[in-house]
Amino acid sequence: MTHILGISAFYHDSAACLVRDGDIIAAAQEERFTRKKHDPQFPAHAVAYCLQEGGITLKDLRYIVFYDKPLVKFERLLETYLAFAPNGLQSFVAAMPVWLKEKLFLRNLLGKEFLALAPELTQAMLPPLLFGEHHESHAASAFYPSPYEKAVVLCMDGVGEWATTSAWLGDGNALTPLWEIPFPHSLGLLYSAFTYYTGFKVNSGEYKVMGLAPYGEPKYVKAIYDHLLDLKPDGTFRLNMEYFDYCTGLTMTGNKFDELFGGTPRKPESQLTQREMDLARSVQEVTEEVMLRVTGALHRETGVEYLCMAGGVALNCVGNGRILREGPFKGIWIQPAAGDAGGAVGAALRAWYGHDDQPRRATGTDRMKGSYLGPKHTTDEIESFLKQVEAPYELLDENHLYGRLAKDLADGKVVGWLQGRMEFGPRALGGRSILGDARNTKMQSVMNLKIKYRESFRPFAPSILRERVSDFFEMDTDSPYMLLVAPVQPKRRLPLPADRSNLWGIDLLNVPRSDVPAITHLDYSARIQTVHEETNPRYYRLLKAFEAQTGYPVLVNTSFNVRGEPIVCTPEDAYRCFMRTEMDVLVLENCVLYKTQQKPLEKDTNWQKEFELD
Repeated sequence: MTHILGISAFYHDSAACLVRDGDIIAAAQEERFTRKKHDPQFPAHAVAYCLQEGGITLKDLRYIVFYDKPLVKFERLLETYLAFAPNGLQSFVAAMPVWLKEKLFLRNLLGKEFLALAPELTQAMLPPLLFGEHHESHAASAFYPSPYEKAVVLCMDGVGEWATTSAWLGDGNALTPLWEIPFPHSLGLLYSAFTYYTGFKVNSGEYKVMGLAPYGEPKYVKAIYDHLLDLKPDGTFRLNMEYFDYCTGLTMTGNKFDELFGGTPRKPESQLTQREMDLARSVQEVTEEVMLRVTGALHRETGVEYLCMAGGVALNCVGNGRILREGPFKGIWIQPAAGDAGGAVGAALRAWYGHDDQPRRATGTDRMKGSYLGPKHTTDEIESFLKQVEAPYELLDENHLYGRLAKDLADGKVVGWLQGRMEFGPRALGGRSILGDARNTKMQSVMNLKIKYRESFRPFAPSILRERVSDFFEMDTDSPYMLLVAPVQPKRRLPLPADRSNLWGIDLLNVPRSDVPAITHLDYSARIQTVHEETNPRYYRLLKAFEAQTGYPVLVNTSFNVRGEPIVCTPEDAYRCFMRTEMDVLVLENCVLYKTQQKPLEKDTNWQKEFELD
């Protein structure tokens, strides 16, 4: 057996992935173990977990593969500073220390980190260390686990080494580059510029901009096309760098950007205004147009019927939904960990198929195993912990668990749900989730303000039985990774009451839009997760029990965490989050805890303020 370890680290969202003979055995982000959101450090805990899950040690690995080439990235950094000199000196001075201390000598740094994990080894005993290219790792993470024998692959993000957008042809085990758009022209960085300008944190707040967009009007679209973005019919583009500051400064946008959009950037945590909503709507519509044009051109140029996607822009599920509905492809598949964490998967798989030239044959289903690739915990381990903290609980058998929880959910209770293996990627998919009744008109505000401690405008996603998805949404395809947005079926929509017709923006938040109002966004859309019995039988059984109880096979599913905190990993993480929020029920495998029976935690005042507000 051949084992390959993929690593993503030192920029943001570090992660590790173990592949055995082309099969993904384990993958996890470092943040889940350290509890530091978007932790960029060497993924020591994630590596240790992957090796343990695979039942191997470091010396059993054929290769260790890093997901990009830091020397090429450093070359881009230097060339950018030279191109804009003397501007950018402050940014250059800020960036150089970490490069000269760590990133420029990454091979040595990685060697030291791995030896710290296995002190019995010497440098000479470590497996060979390979370096992939950033977009190549993204492309490999999208194509190799996909269901397709042949597909065109699109990678769009902020920037890798040089590429910001790249196209590839995947065929069998071959992955061939077609073309790329180089830095500084980047759709991801354009979106991040608006993320910064609307007052959210770059590299984590982009999905907030997407969620805010339906509250606004696209009044700035023309200004974006006229001044910021030169978009060609085939989707290729150039940015007007006079309006951006990310090449030379310490911010995303410059003074000309402020002048164009009528003021300085919104201060984080200040009140949202109609301007921010309109800006979000405008950049979202432009992004969707770029995505539609470039994917359409790829189909025309290659004639290939299937599309795979990765890179941070591939997390734009509204754009993905439009590609599925309006684009020319028979099917699309998106890597669930589309950002940098997924580069660890791609790096390992690229070494297996590319470096070792192993054969690959598509199976018609994807090979991400539902993205349930993280740690799991036994009932014995959970009971031991609960007894240690003296937490009252009930141990229910399978025949009673799902019916009990279905009734609790139907009664309006909010349920924390930890079962099976933890998800890999940014989405909770029924392994580490907070659940609620999608029919409940108050569920969105309750979850946002009393449990997640986050902005009230943020929408929630539905989990639905795969076989019932077309009964509720204008879509009839698999969406197991919550990466596609589709409209709610017209028959389920509720018209806006006459006395509310003059409302706009946030004022419309609490007006029910359908018979599943908790998951219906302002524009009658929803970000859908289809639940499949093969990949998550326990979550499937819960949805079936809720359907039997209510007639509705759909639940609100949001990640098991509060704002600023990573998704929970262990039963201890879940219990702490449960006790410090207004969740009603906690389910740890077959152990059920009710909040009304618990003793308050000590030193628990203003707990949510401990977390970074992003």
